[in-house]
Amino acid sequence: MTTAPPVSADRLPALLAAMPKAELHIHIEGSLEPELIFRLAQRNGVALPYASVEELRRAYAFTNLQSFLDIYYAGASVLLQAQDFYDMAWAYLQRAAADNVIRAEIFFDPQTHTARGVAMETVIDGLHRACRDARKIGVDAELILCFLRHLSEEEAFDTLEQALPFRDKFIGVGLDSSEVGHPPEKFTRVFAKSAKQGLHLVAHAGEEGPPAYVWAALDVLKVERIDHGVQSTRDPALMKRLAQDRIPLTVCPLSNLKLCVFPRLEQHNLRELLDAGLMATVNSDDPAYFGGYMNENFLQTFAATGLDAQHAHRLARNSFEGSFASAQEKRRYVDRLDEVFATFA
Repeated sequence: MTTAPPVSADRLPALLAAMPKAELHIHIEGSLEPELIFRLAQRNGVALPYASVEELRRAYAFTNLQSFLDIYYAGASVLLQAQDFYDMAWAYLQRAAADNVIRAEIFFDPQTHTARGVAMETVIDGLHRACRDARKIGVDAELILCFLRHLSEEEAFDTLEQALPFRDKFIGVGLDSSEVGHPPEKFTRVFAKSAKQGLHLVAHAGEEGPPAYVWAALDVLKVERIDHGVQSTRDPALMKRLAQDRIPLTVCPLSNLKLCVFPRLEQHNLRELLDAGLMATVNSDDPAYFGGYMNENFLQTFAATGLDAQHAHRLARNSFEGSFASAQEKRRYVDRLDEVFATFA
């Protein structure tokens, strides 16, 4: 592993903003800003339970994952046409490009939409067109379909069947929504079927749930990447396994703060994960709701925890290595990373 040249502390914020990075944990519905929610509601004639953008933004005071999900699903109700999904994804991709994200692997929740009578084709078509157009602004974007874990495995199977005709438009499946009480093994068979389709496998585990959920995601679902995973520090054997097998963790610091996983950002365990040799990465999760896109997550977390340029290089490099890009693309990304660091040395 290459080490980064030393960078003075006063130049660190500019470096964090400028360095190329991959985002591996972004829920596209969670990038829906209040202004766009109101614009789409007006376009589609959807009544919202909030009188204004300001009132909606004020409601973003969450005590846990569930209190956030309640508002998240209400926001998604404005998405009805393929163009709505395109506009939402395109708005995120422009923000990502401005933050020097050069690869984005984007989660989407089709069940949130098909339950409202929106066709799978509508959802995937709008999102995929935006991903295709993202190349024009320097972002390689791919889609990962997520199953909602508070629903049944049968419903997940139905979702997979509806999505398979569009198999060429997404690269993997994931597992999200309410974690506690919905262990990964609930979805063993649908993940096995997804693997047979050649899809990459990821799952949320160890955000609010125990280390046992991370073990189950690895050993039962056979995932290649753990989304969140911050509770892994409670189990030394698990930490050793994650480090040894180079399992990427898609950590989301501002999300963890907003959902009270850590009471203060200074107490976040990102440094502990890195010091233990884990392939941790930084991501924004649901940036419209959690107060920050990629660069904001880097800037605030580094300021709070005292991480330095070496950590920045490792996190960015981990994001490329942990992505589902080809070996050739990964080399290209890391070369660009090294070039930017050289200009700051």
